[in-house]
Amino acid sequence: MKKYLGFLIALVCLFCFTLPVHADIAPPQQPPGANLEPGSETTLVRMAAEIVLLEVQANTPSGSLGQAKVTALFTMFNTGTAEETMAVRFPISASDGWFNYPEISGFTAVVDSRQAVVRLVPNQENDQLKWAEFDVTFPPGAEVVIEVSYLLEGSGEYPYINFAYLLGTGAGWQGTIGSALVMVKLPYEANALNVFINSGAGWGDTTPDMVMQGSDLSWKYTDFEPGEWDNVQVTMVMPSAWQKILTEQDNVAKNPRDGEAWGRLGKLYKEISRLRREPRWDEGNPELFQLSQAAYQKALELLPNDALWHAGYAELIFDYYYWSEYSLPEKPNTLLAMQELDLACRLKCNEPFIQEQLDEFYWSYPEAMETQAGTYTFLWLTQTPTGFPTITPFVTETARPVLEHRTSTPTPLSTPTVQSASTQVTSTPEVAPAAAQPAAHETPERPLFTLCSGILIFPPLVIFFILRRRK
Repeated sequence: MKKYLGFLIALVCLFCFTLPVHADIAPPQQPPGANLEPGSETTLVRMAAEIVLLEVQANTPSGSLGQAKVTALFTMFNTGTAEETMAVRFPISASDGWFNYPEISGFTAVVDSRQAVVRLVPNQENDQLKWAEFDVTFPPGAEVVIEVSYLLEGSGEYPYINFAYLLGTGAGWQGTIGSALVMVKLPYEANALNVFINSGAGWGDTTPDMVMQGSDLSWKYTDFEPGEWDNVQVTMVMPSAWQKILTEQDNVAKNPRDGEAWGRLGKLYKEISRLRREPRWDEGNPELFQLSQAAYQKALELLPNDALWHAGYAELIFDYYYWSEYSLPEKPNTLLAMQELDLACRLKCNEPFIQEQLDEFYWSYPEAMETQAGTYTFLWLTQTPTGFPTITPFVTETARPVLEHRTSTPTPLSTPTVQSASTQVTSTPEVAPAAAQPAAHETPERPLFTLCSGILIFPPLVIFFILRRRK
């Protein structure tokens, strides 16, 4: 019995204590903006007011995900009776989690309209991290206005970006912060399609209680004491990605018969409606799906024999309803996606993107498809009438109105003549025009039963059988 128990303990330790534990993956972080920090442990200087403006830049330079020009205006007030002179500090760099320490660029400071001399000094706890510091004198009972500016890099992964501003570094000043206004200005109209409202992409969330008006986002605070890690942040579509959508919106408005432009617009809407392949679950997602669907249908109305746009439309429908299967009627919409993929494959099955979609369908629904010797058979289509099933779009309680001229009324698609529900995959790929080819996408991460959760069931079972054997 002791031998069995020793073996059991060793086995449990092997599996449960030597396996590495990982958090969810996230993109590398850039240093956020931050409030000024006093250079002394105690001070009677209070931050009476602050106004922070982050201007998101329309143009993104090579190697950048997106940038914002930051201007912060601080009104400081010495509540004491003695003059205070100190080196005011500002965090310049941060760890990105990958042993890199990117820095904010272009930092300048102005004190009472005079340019300050800025020095870079190492952080006392980590000399890899840098602070900017500059000397400021605070007369008793008087205000001092400090203005800092710099260029802030956003953090994220395509097609989303996050900008953050730390309020917690201002906690070291005397008392509370009298008032704070943090504003983010976009180079175009802000809406629920290009900004996450009270939600985020998993690795970055938009701070709640945001006011959205025109191109501006804002947060206001009064007489508050920020915590060490308090911040204001916004997660949004990358400016470069949204600019592409604006371009294609203009293209289809000028030439509504351009099927390729409609297809590109549908593909762009699809890209910003999801992270990897899972849909965004926020206020803007239902409208993005409907906009993408309408654009794809318009493209296929104009280009009914374009295999890649059929496959792209199939991907849109499949991904949206696959991840929604517990809350939405899945199968009718999955049938629609299979029909579109079937049409695509009969038109040009050897396209790598189409083959990728075939593999994804088969992997996700092995009961709905068969494959043998490079031939895919859509079993569900052979058992179901070929008419297009009715799509039930995902809606929220407060759906946004559809944007003007950005959609078209979905129309029945022209269906090429087909012979069977089986598709032969050949080995020599053909190349379609580049403008019509959607980019390849990563395979979605399916929920898996983790090893350690399974191991938790294993020891009781082994003990049960050992005791039974002994008995």
